Amino acid sequence: MKHRISLALATLLAVFAALSPALAQDTQPVDSIVAVVDEDVILRSELDRAVANIRAQYADQPGALPPEDVLERQVLDRLVLMRLQVARARDSGIRVGDSEVAQAVQAVAARNRMTQEQLRQRLEADGIAFAEFRDTLREEMLIERLRQRFLQSRVQVSEAEVDQLLETREIGGPEVRIGIILVALPDGATPEQVATAQEKAAGIKAVIERGELDFRAAAIRYSDAPNALDGGDLGWRGYDEIPPAFVGLVRSLQPGQVSDPIRGSGGFQLIHVADVREGGRQVVTEYNAQHILVRVTPTLPFEAARQKAEDLYARLQAGEDFATLAREHSDDTLSRSAGGDLGWFVINAWGPAVGNAISQLADGQLSRPFSSDVGWHIVKRLGSREQDVTEQNRRNQAREIISRRKAEEEYERFLRQLRSEAYVESRLAG
Repeated sequence: MKHRISLALATLLAVFAALSPALAQDTQPVDSIVAVVDEDVILRSELDRAVANIRAQYADQPGALPPEDVLERQVLDRLVLMRLQVARARDSGIRVGDSEVAQAVQAVAARNRMTQEQLRQRLEADGIAFAEFRDTLREEMLIERLRQRFLQSRVQVSEAEVDQLLETREIGGPEVRIGIILVALPDGATPEQVATAQEKAAGIKAVIERGELDFRAAAIRYSDAPNALDGGDLGWRGYDEIPPAFVGLVRSLQPGQVSDPIRGSGGFQLIHVADVREGGRQVVTEYNAQHILVRVTPTLPFEAARQKAEDLYARLQAGEDFATLAREHSDDTLSRSAGGDLGWFVINAWGPAVGNAISQLADGQLSRPFSSDVGWHIVKRLGSREQDVTEQNRRNQAREIISRRKAEEEYERFLRQLRSEAYVESRLAG
Protein backbone atom coordinates (compact mmCIF):
# COMPACT_ATOMS: atom_id res chain seq x y z
CA MET A 1 0.00 0.00 0.00
CA LYS A 2 1.23 3.50 -0.74
CA HIS A 3 0.88 4.90 2.79
CA ARG A 4 1.16 3.24 6.17
CA ILE A 5 -1.95 3.33 8.32
CA SER A 6 -2.66 2.52 11.94
CA LEU A 7 -3.59 -0.96 13.11
CA ALA A 8 -7.16 0.20 13.76
CA LEU A 9 -7.73 1.19 10.14
CA ALA A 10 -5.72 -1.74 8.77
CA THR A 11 -7.84 -4.17 10.77
CA LEU A 12 -11.03 -2.60 9.52
CA LEU A 13 -9.82 -2.80 5.94
CA ALA A 14 -8.90 -6.45 6.46
CA VAL A 15 -12.29 -7.47 7.84
CA PHE A 16 -14.30 -5.17 5.60
CA ALA A 17 -15.46 -7.87 3.24
CA ALA A 18 -16.67 -10.02 6.11
CA LEU A 19 -19.39 -7.55 6.96
CA SER A 20 -20.19 -5.85 3.65
CA PRO A 21 -21.69 -8.31 1.18
CA ALA A 22 -23.52 -5.63 -0.78
CA LEU A 23 -20.33 -3.96 -1.95
CA ALA A 24 -18.76 -7.28 -2.82
CA GLN A 25 -21.72 -8.20 -4.97
CA ASP A 26 -21.50 -4.88 -6.82
CA THR A 27 -17.87 -5.38 -7.75
CA GLN A 28 -18.23 -8.81 -9.39
CA PRO A 29 -21.19 -9.49 -11.68
CA VAL A 30 -20.79 -13.28 -11.64
CA ASP A 31 -20.17 -14.67 -8.16
CA SER A 32 -20.14 -17.97 -6.32
CA ILE A 33 -20.83 -19.05 -2.77
CA VAL A 34 -17.83 -20.16 -0.69
CA ALA A 35 -19.73 -20.77 2.55
CA VAL A 36 -23.27 -21.05 3.85
CA VAL A 37 -23.75 -19.69 7.38
CA ASP A 38 -27.24 -20.50 8.66
CA GLU A 39 -29.50 -18.48 6.33
CA ASP A 40 -26.66 -16.25 5.14
CA VAL A 41 -23.90 -16.83 2.59
CA ILE A 42 -20.32 -15.71 2.10
CA LEU A 43 -19.49 -14.96 -1.51
CA ARG A 44 -16.28 -15.64 -3.39
CA SER A 45 -15.92 -11.89 -3.99
CA GLU A 46 -16.11 -11.23 -0.23
CA LEU A 47 -13.46 -13.83 0.52
CA ASP A 48 -11.25 -12.55 -2.30
CA ARG A 49 -11.53 -9.01 -0.98
CA ALA A 50 -10.65 -10.04 2.58
CA VAL A 51 -7.68 -12.09 1.36
CA ALA A 52 -6.54 -9.20 -0.85
CA ASN A 53 -6.62 -6.83 2.11
CA ILE A 54 -4.54 -9.24 4.19
CA ARG A 55 -2.06 -9.48 1.32
CA ALA A 56 -1.94 -5.69 1.03
CA GLN A 57 -0.94 -5.40 4.69
CA TYR A 58 2.05 -7.68 4.05
CA ALA A 59 2.97 -6.31 0.62
CA ASP A 60 6.44 -5.36 1.89
CA GLN A 61 7.09 -8.93 3.15
CA PRO A 62 7.19 -11.18 0.08
CA GLY A 63 6.57 -14.80 0.97
CA ALA A 64 5.31 -14.02 4.46
CA LEU A 65 1.83 -15.41 3.95
CA PRO A 66 0.93 -19.11 3.76
CA PRO A 67 -0.09 -20.79 0.51
CA GLU A 68 -3.30 -19.48 -1.04
CA ASP A 69 -5.47 -22.41 0.02
CA VAL A 70 -4.31 -22.20 3.66
CA LEU A 71 -4.75 -18.43 3.78
CA GLU A 72 -8.22 -18.68 2.28
CA ARG A 73 -9.31 -21.17 4.93
CA GLN A 74 -7.88 -19.03 7.75
CA VAL A 75 -9.66 -15.93 6.47
CA LEU A 76 -12.90 -17.79 5.78
CA ASP A 77 -12.95 -19.07 9.37
CA ARG A 78 -12.72 -15.46 10.56
CA LEU A 79 -15.51 -14.36 8.24
CA VAL A 80 -17.78 -17.13 9.47
CA LEU A 81 -17.24 -16.22 13.12
CA MET A 82 -17.83 -12.54 12.38
CA ARG A 83 -21.12 -13.30 10.63
CA LEU A 84 -22.26 -15.51 13.50
CA GLN A 85 -21.39 -12.90 16.13
CA VAL A 86 -23.15 -10.08 14.26
CA ALA A 87 -26.27 -12.22 13.86
CA ARG A 88 -26.27 -13.18 17.55
CA ALA A 89 -25.79 -9.54 18.59
CA ARG A 90 -28.76 -8.42 16.52
CA ASP A 91 -30.91 -11.32 17.72
CA SER A 92 -30.02 -10.27 21.29
CA GLY A 93 -31.35 -6.75 20.70
CA ILE A 94 -27.95 -5.06 20.67
CA ARG A 95 -27.98 -1.85 18.66
CA VAL A 96 -25.42 0.80 17.69
CA GLY A 97 -26.82 4.26 16.93
CA ASP A 98 -25.82 6.56 14.08
CA SER A 99 -24.24 9.08 16.46
CA GLU A 100 -22.06 6.34 17.96
CA VAL A 101 -20.92 5.29 14.51
CA ALA A 102 -20.10 8.92 13.69
CA GLN A 103 -17.94 9.15 16.82
CA ALA A 104 -16.18 5.92 15.87
CA VAL A 105 -15.45 7.25 12.37
CA GLN A 106 -13.99 10.39 13.91
CA ALA A 107 -11.84 8.29 16.25
CA VAL A 108 -10.47 6.19 13.37
CA ALA A 109 -9.63 9.36 11.44
CA ALA A 110 -7.93 10.91 14.48
CA ARG A 111 -5.85 7.79 15.19
CA ASN A 112 -4.61 7.90 11.62
CA ARG A 113 -3.98 11.66 11.82
CA MET A 114 -6.54 12.35 9.13
CA THR A 115 -9.61 14.50 8.78
CA GLN A 116 -12.83 12.67 8.00
CA GLU A 117 -12.60 13.91 4.43
CA GLN A 118 -9.05 12.55 4.10
CA LEU A 119 -10.27 9.23 5.53
CA ARG A 120 -13.10 9.17 3.01
CA GLN A 121 -10.66 9.82 0.15
CA ARG A 122 -8.30 7.12 1.41
CA LEU A 123 -11.09 4.57 1.59
CA GLU A 124 -12.38 5.44 -1.86
CA ALA A 125 -8.83 5.13 -3.23
CA ASP A 126 -8.86 1.58 -1.84
CA GLY A 127 -12.21 0.92 -3.53
CA ILE A 128 -14.28 1.10 -0.34
CA ALA A 129 -17.46 3.18 -0.26
CA PHE A 130 -17.67 5.39 2.82
CA ALA A 131 -21.21 4.23 3.62
CA GLU A 132 -20.05 0.62 3.59
CA PHE A 133 -17.14 1.52 5.86
CA ARG A 134 -19.61 3.01 8.35
CA ASP A 135 -21.65 -0.20 8.22
CA THR A 136 -18.50 -2.21 8.91
CA LEU A 137 -17.69 -0.03 11.91
CA ARG A 138 -21.22 -0.49 13.21
CA GLU A 139 -20.93 -4.25 13.02
CA GLU A 140 -17.49 -4.28 14.64
CA MET A 141 -19.07 -2.33 17.51
CA LEU A 142 -21.93 -4.83 17.64
CA ILE A 143 -19.45 -7.67 18.07
CA GLU A 144 -17.61 -5.85 20.85
CA ARG A 145 -20.86 -5.13 22.68
CA LEU A 146 -21.91 -8.74 22.33
CA ARG A 147 -18.63 -9.77 23.92
CA GLN A 148 -19.03 -7.27 26.76
CA ARG A 149 -22.60 -8.32 27.46
CA PHE A 150 -21.73 -12.01 27.39
CA LEU A 151 -18.79 -11.60 29.77
CA GLN A 152 -20.34 -9.04 32.11
CA SER A 153 -21.95 -11.50 34.49
CA ARG A 154 -19.62 -14.41 33.80
CA VAL A 155 -16.22 -13.03 34.75
CA GLN A 156 -15.89 -12.29 38.45
CA VAL A 157 -12.60 -12.20 40.36
CA SER A 158 -12.58 -12.58 44.13
CA GLU A 159 -9.98 -11.21 46.52
CA ALA A 160 -9.26 -14.81 47.54
CA GLU A 161 -8.35 -15.64 43.93
CA VAL A 162 -6.04 -12.61 43.83
CA ASP A 163 -4.40 -13.68 47.10
CA GLN A 164 -3.90 -17.23 45.83
CA LEU A 165 -2.28 -16.07 42.60
CA LEU A 166 0.05 -13.71 44.45
CA GLU A 167 1.08 -16.54 46.77
CA THR A 168 1.83 -19.00 43.99
CA ARG A 169 3.18 -16.85 41.16
CA GLU A 170 5.59 -14.03 40.60
CA ILE A 171 3.50 -10.92 39.82
CA GLY A 172 4.96 -7.52 39.07
CA GLY A 173 8.31 -8.94 38.04
CA PRO A 174 9.92 -9.03 34.60
CA GLU A 175 7.72 -9.49 31.54
CA VAL A 176 8.55 -11.12 28.25
CA ARG A 177 7.00 -10.65 24.81
CA ILE A 178 6.71 -14.03 23.19
CA GLY A 179 5.39 -15.62 20.03
CA ILE A 180 4.71 -19.18 18.97
CA ILE A 181 4.65 -21.21 15.79
CA LEU A 182 2.66 -24.42 15.98
CA VAL A 183 3.08 -27.42 13.71
CA ALA A 184 -0.10 -29.29 14.52
CA LEU A 185 -0.45 -33.02 15.11
CA PRO A 186 -3.72 -34.97 14.95
CA ASP A 187 -4.98 -36.89 17.96
CA GLY A 188 -3.37 -40.32 18.08
CA ALA A 189 -0.59 -39.30 15.70
CA THR A 190 1.57 -42.12 14.38
CA PRO A 191 5.35 -42.13 14.97
CA GLU A 192 5.81 -41.19 11.31
CA GLN A 193 3.49 -38.18 11.68
CA VAL A 194 5.33 -37.08 14.83
CA ALA A 195 8.69 -37.33 13.08
CA THR A 196 7.42 -35.41 10.05
CA ALA A 197 5.99 -32.61 12.22
CA GLN A 198 9.21 -32.32 14.24
CA GLU A 199 11.24 -32.16 11.05
CA LYS A 200 8.95 -29.47 9.65
CA ALA A 201 9.29 -27.39 12.84
CA ALA A 202 13.08 -27.71 12.70
CA GLY A 203 12.99 -26.63 9.06
CA ILE A 204 10.97 -23.52 9.95
CA LYS A 205 13.51 -22.59 12.61
CA ALA A 206 16.30 -23.00 10.05
CA VAL A 207 14.48 -20.66 7.64
CA ILE A 208 14.29 -18.03 10.40
CA GLU A 209 17.94 -18.43 11.42
CA ARG A 210 19.09 -18.09 7.80
CA GLY A 211 17.25 -14.79 7.63
CA GLU A 212 14.91 -15.86 4.85
CA LEU A 213 11.90 -14.91 7.00
CA ASP A 214 11.61 -13.21 10.36
CA PHE A 215 9.60 -14.97 13.07
CA ARG A 216 6.42 -13.00 12.42
CA ALA A 217 6.48 -13.76 8.70
CA ALA A 218 7.26 -17.43 9.35
CA ALA A 219 4.33 -17.69 11.76
CA ILE A 220 1.97 -16.16 9.21
CA ARG A 221 3.20 -18.55 6.54
CA TYR A 222 3.60 -21.81 8.45
CA SER A 223 1.89 -21.78 11.86
CA ASP A 224 -1.23 -23.84 12.51
CA ALA A 225 -2.06 -21.82 15.65
CA PRO A 226 -5.19 -19.62 15.77
CA ASN A 227 -3.02 -16.50 16.02
CA ALA A 228 -1.02 -17.29 12.87
CA LEU A 229 -2.25 -14.19 11.03
CA ASP A 230 -1.11 -12.11 14.03
CA GLY A 231 2.43 -13.30 13.42
CA GLY A 232 2.18 -15.74 16.33
CA ASP A 233 2.35 -12.85 18.80
CA LEU A 234 1.11 -13.61 22.33
CA GLY A 235 1.88 -10.13 23.65
CA TRP A 236 3.59 -9.25 26.92
CA ARG A 237 3.35 -11.98 29.54
CA GLY A 238 4.68 -12.28 33.04
CA TYR A 239 6.62 -15.47 33.68
CA ASP A 240 3.71 -16.41 35.92
CA GLU A 241 1.44 -16.49 32.86
CA ILE A 242 3.60 -18.96 30.94
CA PRO A 243 2.90 -22.70 31.38
CA PRO A 244 5.29 -23.96 34.09
CA ALA A 245 6.80 -26.55 31.73
CA PHE A 246 8.00 -23.75 29.42
CA VAL A 247 9.15 -21.13 31.96
CA GLY A 248 12.72 -22.39 32.19
CA LEU A 249 13.05 -22.51 28.43
CA VAL A 250 11.67 -18.99 27.96
CA ARG A 251 14.01 -17.62 30.64
CA SER A 252 16.96 -19.18 28.82
CA LEU A 253 16.20 -17.38 25.54
CA GLN A 254 17.65 -13.97 24.73
CA PRO A 255 15.56 -11.40 22.84
CA GLY A 256 15.42 -12.44 19.19
CA GLN A 257 16.15 -16.12 19.86
CA VAL A 258 13.91 -19.01 18.80
CA SER A 259 13.70 -22.28 20.69
CA ASP A 260 14.20 -25.73 19.27
CA PRO A 261 10.93 -27.58 18.50
CA ILE A 262 9.10 -28.51 21.70
CA ARG A 263 6.39 -31.17 21.89
CA GLY A 264 3.34 -29.64 23.53
CA SER A 265 -0.41 -29.84 23.39
CA GLY A 266 -1.50 -29.94 19.80
CA GLY A 267 1.89 -30.51 18.20
CA PHE A 268 5.40 -29.07 18.04
CA GLN A 269 5.98 -25.44 19.01
CA LEU A 270 8.70 -22.93 18.32
CA ILE A 271 8.88 -20.21 20.97
CA HIS A 272 10.29 -16.79 20.15
CA VAL A 273 11.32 -14.15 22.70
CA ALA A 274 10.89 -10.74 21.09
CA ASP A 275 11.77 -8.57 24.10
CA VAL A 276 12.09 -8.51 27.90
CA ARG A 277 11.28 -5.70 30.30
CA GLU A 278 12.00 -5.45 34.00
CA GLY A 279 9.52 -4.93 36.83
CA GLY A 280 10.34 -3.28 40.13
CA ARG A 281 9.19 -0.74 42.68
CA GLN A 282 6.62 1.70 41.34
CA VAL A 283 6.26 5.16 42.87
CA VAL A 284 3.78 7.78 41.63
CA THR A 285 2.98 11.35 42.61
CA GLU A 286 -0.50 11.71 44.07
CA TYR A 287 -2.42 14.93 44.59
CA ASN A 288 -5.19 16.02 46.94
CA ALA A 289 -7.50 18.80 45.78
CA GLN A 290 -10.92 20.41 46.10
CA HIS A 291 -13.09 20.94 43.04
CA ILE A 292 -16.07 23.03 41.97
CA LEU A 293 -17.76 22.29 38.64
CA VAL A 294 -20.22 24.60 36.90
CA ARG A 295 -21.71 22.35 34.25
CA VAL A 296 -22.75 23.73 30.86
CA THR A 297 -26.39 22.81 30.16
CA PRO A 298 -29.15 23.93 27.79
CA THR A 299 -30.41 26.23 30.55
CA LEU A 300 -26.91 27.41 31.51
CA PRO A 301 -24.93 27.95 28.30
CA PHE A 302 -21.16 28.32 28.06
CA GLU A 303 -20.86 32.06 28.76
CA ALA A 304 -23.38 32.01 31.59
CA ALA A 305 -21.52 29.08 33.17
CA ARG A 306 -18.24 30.98 32.83
CA GLN A 307 -19.72 34.02 34.56
CA LYS A 308 -21.05 31.88 37.42
CA ALA A 309 -17.59 30.34 37.85
CA GLU A 310 -15.99 33.80 37.86
CA ASP A 311 -18.44 34.94 40.56
CA LEU A 312 -17.60 31.90 42.70
CA TYR A 313 -13.88 32.53 42.18
CA ALA A 314 -14.31 36.14 43.37
CA ARG A 315 -16.07 34.91 46.51
CA LEU A 316 -13.25 32.44 47.20
CA GLN A 317 -10.70 35.21 46.72
CA ALA A 318 -12.66 37.28 49.23
CA GLY A 319 -12.18 34.54 51.82
CA GLU A 320 -15.33 32.42 51.65
CA ASP A 321 -14.94 28.73 52.49
CA PHE A 322 -14.27 26.45 49.50
CA ALA A 323 -16.08 23.46 51.01
CA THR A 324 -19.20 25.50 51.74
CA LEU A 325 -19.38 26.93 48.22
CA ALA A 326 -18.76 23.48 46.72
CA ARG A 327 -21.64 21.95 48.69
CA GLU A 328 -23.96 24.78 47.64
CA HIS A 329 -22.96 25.34 44.01
CA SER A 330 -20.84 22.51 42.52
CA ASP A 331 -22.37 20.27 39.86
CA ASP A 332 -19.78 17.55 40.56
CA THR A 333 -22.05 14.97 42.17
CA LEU A 334 -19.10 12.75 43.15
CA SER A 335 -17.39 15.35 45.35
CA ARG A 336 -20.08 17.93 46.20
CA SER A 337 -21.23 16.31 49.45
CA ALA A 338 -17.58 16.14 50.61
CA GLY A 339 -17.10 19.86 50.07
CA GLY A 340 -15.46 19.27 46.70
CA ASP A 341 -12.73 17.04 48.18
CA LEU A 342 -11.41 14.72 45.44
CA GLY A 343 -9.24 12.68 47.81
CA TRP A 344 -5.80 11.47 46.74
CA PHE A 345 -5.42 10.71 43.03
CA VAL A 346 -2.90 10.47 40.19
CA ILE A 347 -2.64 13.47 37.92
CA ASN A 348 -5.20 12.74 35.19
CA ALA A 349 -7.66 10.66 37.20
CA TRP A 350 -10.25 13.45 36.92
CA GLY A 351 -9.54 14.24 33.28
CA PRO A 352 -6.75 16.11 31.48
CA ALA A 353 -8.18 19.61 32.05
CA VAL A 354 -8.30 19.19 35.83
CA GLY A 355 -4.97 17.35 35.87
CA ASN A 356 -3.22 20.06 33.85
CA ALA A 357 -4.54 22.80 36.15
CA ILE A 358 -3.50 20.98 39.33
CA SER A 359 -0.02 20.25 38.00
CA GLN A 360 0.60 23.99 37.59
CA LEU A 361 -0.47 24.92 41.12
CA ALA A 362 1.52 24.94 44.34
CA ASP A 363 0.13 23.25 47.43
CA GLY A 364 -2.54 25.53 48.91
CA GLN A 365 -2.99 27.52 45.68
CA LEU A 366 -6.35 28.23 44.00
CA SER A 367 -6.81 28.08 40.23
CA ARG A 368 -8.65 30.61 38.12
CA PRO A 369 -11.77 29.22 36.38
CA PHE A 370 -10.91 27.02 33.38
CA SER A 371 -13.07 25.13 30.92
CA SER A 372 -13.35 21.53 29.76
CA ASP A 373 -15.81 19.71 27.54
CA VAL A 374 -18.33 19.51 30.41
CA GLY A 375 -18.17 23.01 31.86
CA TRP A 376 -16.12 25.39 34.01
CA HIS A 377 -13.92 24.32 36.90
CA ILE A 378 -12.17 25.80 39.91
CA VAL A 379 -9.66 23.67 41.82
CA LYS A 380 -7.61 24.18 44.96
CA ARG A 381 -4.54 22.00 45.37
CA LEU A 382 -4.34 20.86 48.98
CA GLY A 383 -1.22 18.72 48.86
CA SER A 384 0.97 16.23 47.01
CA ARG A 385 2.92 13.12 47.99
CA GLU A 386 5.02 10.31 46.59
CA GLN A 387 3.17 7.03 46.95
CA ASP A 388 4.53 3.51 46.57
CA VAL A 389 1.86 1.71 44.54
CA THR A 390 3.86 -1.46 43.90
CA GLU A 391 1.61 -3.70 45.99
CA GLN A 392 -1.57 -2.08 44.71
CA ASN A 393 -0.40 -2.54 41.14
CA ARG A 394 0.59 -6.15 41.86
CA ARG A 395 -2.94 -6.85 43.04
CA ASN A 396 -4.44 -5.02 40.07
CA GLN A 397 -2.16 -6.94 37.72
CA ALA A 398 -3.09 -10.25 39.34
CA ARG A 399 -6.77 -9.37 39.08
CA GLU A 400 -6.32 -8.46 35.41
CA ILE A 401 -4.47 -11.73 34.69
CA ILE A 402 -7.27 -13.78 36.23
CA SER A 403 -9.97 -11.70 34.56
CA ARG A 404 -8.31 -11.90 31.14
CA ARG A 405 -7.83 -15.66 31.42
CA LYS A 406 -11.44 -16.22 32.45
CA ALA A 407 -12.70 -13.90 29.70
CA GLU A 408 -10.65 -15.66 27.03
CA GLU A 409 -11.81 -19.08 28.19
CA GLU A 410 -15.47 -18.07 28.46
CA TYR A 411 -15.61 -16.31 25.10
CA GLU A 412 -13.72 -19.06 23.30
CA ARG A 413 -16.23 -21.51 24.75
CA PHE A 414 -19.05 -19.24 23.58
CA LEU A 415 -17.62 -19.02 20.04
CA ARG A 416 -17.22 -22.79 19.85
CA GLN A 417 -20.83 -23.21 20.95
CA LEU A 418 -21.97 -20.53 18.49
CA ARG A 419 -20.16 -22.35 15.70
CA SER A 420 -21.42 -25.80 16.72
CA GLU A 421 -25.04 -24.63 16.89
CA ALA A 422 -24.90 -22.98 13.47
CA TYR A 423 -25.21 -24.58 10.08
CA VAL A 424 -21.88 -23.86 8.36
CA GLU A 425 -21.05 -25.38 5.00
CA SER A 426 -17.70 -24.56 3.42
CA ARG A 427 -17.62 -24.85 -0.35
CA LEU A 428 -13.92 -24.21 -0.81
CA ALA A 429 -12.26 -26.83 -2.96
CA GLY A 430 -10.06 -29.39 -1.26
